[in-house]
Amino acid sequence: MTEHRICVPCSTATEPMSREACEACLVGLPEWQLDADAHEIVRKFVFKNFAEAMDFAIKVGRLAEEMGHHPVLTFGWGFCRVKFKTSKINGLHKNDFVMAAHVNRLI
Repeated sequence: MTEHRICVPCSTATEPMSREACEACLVGLPEWQLDADAHEIVRKFVFKNFAEAMDFAIKVGRLAEEMGHHPVLTFGWGFCRVKFKTSKINGLHKNDFVMAAHVNRLI
């Protein structure tokens, strides 16, 4: 699923991905985790200090703006947590996995 380079628009009629489909996509995305309901994926990135974590969060934010698909970012001293979910469908869409792959490349 991560072979797509850009996010494609989805509608409220789009069905969220099944747990099985999500798990298959995660095989190519080490350290990303699926939540218990298979509605979100999350990864915690670890850094040496606050400045590195903040710089990474800014890079993720710029990427999100460019791609038109936005995560929830939480960062603090030495970490940045990135969480993807497609709110429009209240679950996961292939765009979430595309974005996770792009975020991995920012390291």
